Amino acid sequence: MTERKPPGVTFETWIDKQIREATERGDFAGLAGTGKPLPHLDQPYDEMWWIKEKMHREHLSYLPPTLALRKEAEDALEAAAAAPTQAALRRILTAVNERISAALRTPLEGPPLNLVPFDIDEVARKWREQQGS
Repeated sequence: MTERKPPGVTFETWIDKQIREATERGDFAGLAGTGKPLPHLDQPYDEMWWIKEKMHREHLSYLPPTLALRKEAEDALEAAAAAPTQAALRRILTAVNERISAALRTPLEGPPLNLVPFDIDEVARKWREQQGS
């Protein structure tokens, strides 16, 4: 952090001095993008550009809560099918069923959920058939 602007000095003069001193110290040497055009200048302005850029840079994504729950239910069903024991299968599906039931009681943002809780006994029966038990 820099020192405070001295009284009686205009902001422009004070800022120019700060930039000149930083340039003399070499603080701006070797910065990424030096001498390159600004990215995305040829695209229309988007107010959310910085959020999209940060999400891309940090490999983040966002789904509306209903779509996220659908994905979670799909992943839970796959995990249940690969569960080592029937107890593990029941734990996985019970947890996702609780989230689905809560979402049905208090609707989430986004497109329609179109999910109902899994029939754990039916999924367990299919799991036992796959296991040959």
